[in-house]
Amino acid sequence: MTVDNSHTTSTLHDDRLAVRLGLGAVLLWSTVATAFSLSLAYWTPLQLVTIAASVSWCLFALRLTSRARRAALRATQFKDRLAALAVGWMNPGLYYLVLFAAYDRLPAQEAMAINYSWGITLALIAAPLLSQKLTLGALLATTISYGGIIVIATRGVPWSLELAQPVGIGLALFSTLIWSLYWVINTRLSLDPEVNLFLNFSGALPLLWGLVWWFDTPLSPTWQGLAGGAYIGLFEMGIAFILWMGAMKATSSTLRISTLIFLSPPLSLTFIWLVAGEPVQAYTLIGLTLILTGLWLQRRAET
Repeated sequence: MTVDNSHTTSTLHDDRLAVRLGLGAVLLWSTVATAFSLSLAYWTPLQLVTIAASVSWCLFALRLTSRARRAALRATQFKDRLAALAVGWMNPGLYYLVLFAAYDRLPAQEAMAINYSWGITLALIAAPLLSQKLTLGALLATTISYGGIIVIATRGVPWSLELAQPVGIGLALFSTLIWSLYWVINTRLSLDPEVNLFLNFSGALPLLWGLVWWFDTPLSPTWQGLAGGAYIGLFEMGIAFILWMGAMKATSSTLRISTLIFLSPPLSLTFIWLVAGEPVQAYTLIGLTLILTGLWLQRRAET
């Protein structure tokens, strides 16, 4: 029996490409907590999500000029297009508005750490909505992760149960619920990922600009604010997702690639410390460790 070396080489090449793409996405996602924090000094949360979403829409519109993606858009059923447009009110609309409002009230390290608990929130809501079973391992993981959130929310005094910034903590937790619901809804839609994101942003933008015009203060652009909004729209909402989807498509093991996301929180803390100038607190490290431990145990329980 002969060995098909060409097939092996191709597979290895694909997996190496997947790792490079995955690491690129993780690196970009690791910078955005800092970008959120710095940009909110120049914009309100509503203004920032509107500017960033506009930039991201331009990116996905440009990507749809390729023949393959135009064909994917044409192949999308009308009802799925309408659903994707409507879901855009949830993400990027409501999700980023709530997330930025949390960052506007909390230190970046706290908002970032709590936001990473969305995987636990997803497991909790997937049980009733997708008829998935919650195992004892998943419940243990949930308890550990939410213990970490309590450590952060009380700023290292969990036995007091006094939240240092209840509104900010509530918004950060609410953002994980919105993202998880968005993920569950997307499992019901059969859409090309980039077509889906283009339609999501197309649905959100008229609403966001309408809210800015009706409710918010007049836009007063500065180069720092414009640069921050463009960076978030291009990299957090756009290129990072494109790289991640490419990694998932190229890999032979989605589990292996998905573990790369655990590199992002410590990198995020490094950028928050070095670029935003925010000292990293011991309670953040303890709480984030508990959150990530819970996420790791949850993945072990699922495999």
